[in-house]
Amino acid sequence: MAVKNNIRISLGPITYYWSEQQISDFYHDIAKTNVDIVYLGEVICAKRRTQDYNGWLEIGRFLQKQGKQVILSTLTLIEAQSDIKTIKKICRNDEFLVEANDIATVQILSDLNLPFVTGPSVNIYNSQTLKILQKKGLKRWVMPVELSRQTLLDFQQKIDFDIETEIFTFGKMPLAYSARCYTARAYNLSKDDCQYKCIDDSDGKLLKTKEQQKFLNINGIQMQSAATSNLLNEIKNEKDANIDVVRINPQSKFTPDIIEVFNQTLKENNPINKDKLKKYILGESCNGYWFNSPGMNLL
Repeated sequence: MAVKNNIRISLGPITYYWSEQQISDFYHDIAKTNVDIVYLGEVICAKRRTQDYNGWLEIGRFLQKQGKQVILSTLTLIEAQSDIKTIKKICRNDEFLVEANDIATVQILSDLNLPFVTGPSVNIYNSQTLKILQKKGLKRWVMPVELSRQTLLDFQQKIDFDIETEIFTFGKMPLAYSARCYTARAYNLSKDDCQYKCIDDSDGKLLKTKEQQKFLNINGIQMQSAATSNLLNEIKNEKDANIDVVRINPQSKFTPDIIEVFNQTLKENNPINKDKLKKYILGESCNGYWFNSPGMNLL
């Protein structure tokens, strides 16, 4: 199999806590880009409420009018009945496809007989799981970031049905989630009295080891990689994997510029301008997981 010529570019949901104005300005800029698919919604913490359900729908309708496919994303870690209530409301929207980021959401969508996408936090580690989820309504899966190119090839050799594959190609990688809040702890606050400190860190809070090595990125209840995963070169040169969509994760700066580099490289078939993309990366780059190596490595 070869990389499809009509490979699409997606923009994942905002994983950080931004103000309502910052979110609005961001998506007005995104509307002008060549991104094909935009995921919307709060996926990290239910306490982040600068944008509510109706606000996301309004943004979605605006982006749809600009020719984007809009998908509503759900919480990754469900902690209360109120979270389930919100997720059911999202799943029952009659306008947009839904990205399930937890297996409970998969079950809700399946019960409603609705098609869906699974996010990178859903543990799909073998082709049998894909087959089961496909029967429940799965149309596209986002491969977990820790899986390698070889794993993808192994999957595809065993898949005898039509299902799209999306690869997390650029951004701080999602690594872990906890019922505790890492950001609140960093400020010596309890989770119940976090004072919404996440909003002070537009791209998360860098965590270093005692040896001052950049190790992780704190984002509320989520831990991300300190380095930015960048697989543009690998995807561009891929000859075997059948990849339908490449995902860019939003960052507070340069996201439209990053989308344009991807667009020029993948769709217009131009050489990769590594120096141009490098100046838009916040911190260092990594690609280790793609090569079945420690994720923080750059190979």
